[in-house]
Amino acid sequence: MSSTLPQYALYALRYASRQARRRDHFIGGDPHDAPMPMDYFVWAAIGPERSFVIDTGFTEKVANARGRDFLRCPVESLALLGLDGNKVTDVILTHLHYDHVGNFHKFPQAEFHLQECELHYATGRYMRYPFLARSFEVEDILGLVRLNFAQRLRLYEGAVELAPGITLHPVGGHTPGMQFVRVHTARGWVVLASDATHFYENMETGRPFVSAFEIGKMLEAYDSLRALAPSPGHIVPGHDPLVLRRYPPPRPELEGIAVRLDVAAKE
Repeated sequence: MSSTLPQYALYALRYASRQARRRDHFIGGDPHDAPMPMDYFVWAAIGPERSFVIDTGFTEKVANARGRDFLRCPVESLALLGLDGNKVTDVILTHLHYDHVGNFHKFPQAEFHLQECELHYATGRYMRYPFLARSFEVEDILGLVRLNFAQRLRLYEGAVELAPGITLHPVGGHTPGMQFVRVHTARGWVVLASDATHFYENMETGRPFVSAFEIGKMLEAYDSLRALAPSPGHIVPGHDPLVLRRYPPPRPELEGIAVRLDVAAKE
């Protein structure tokens, strides 16, 4: 059956970074507290008839306010992969944290795809707690509400086939509406975990990331990622610098900027 599905060219685009340590990425810290940088990505699935942008990053203003190293505008940089943000028609939002939903306003033609419970979470009672609210930018959430009134926000309850070769899978854990994306490519189904697992090591060792709404569901999300991937090598975490080392750039001049995820990882 999969042979009848379109094959998408799939890319990760690095737009920012953060100097951090191992204790920053595991609940309970880490006994070997060495440097462990974090990268920030957006993703693009480019098909023969329809293309999708997955998450939209954050702006330079937000990067400066939060002490992140802003490398490039993720939306403008999509042109490096052959996409014009002004013409993109579909944007998948894995969740609504600041580093995944900023720049939404730079996609004037797009419809946005999100789990409905994530919008409820970001506008509901839990936002009165600074520990949870700190991961959101209020203006981003207001912007999503306006998109909903403008009939440009498509909300889902559960897993969905968004298009042939593109499926969405809610798992919760990191946030109540956290969803990952499965994309059909020339090497089979690739699972874009986003923040279902920030680093390879979170999933591989069963040690959740520090930002968790429900720890049990975050652990179960690792099982869901494995269940829907042909192999562990088909799972791509959301923030791991190893992604840039394991996959090749689309062109030599994009080394360190973007990689292809539709080809096998380097040994």
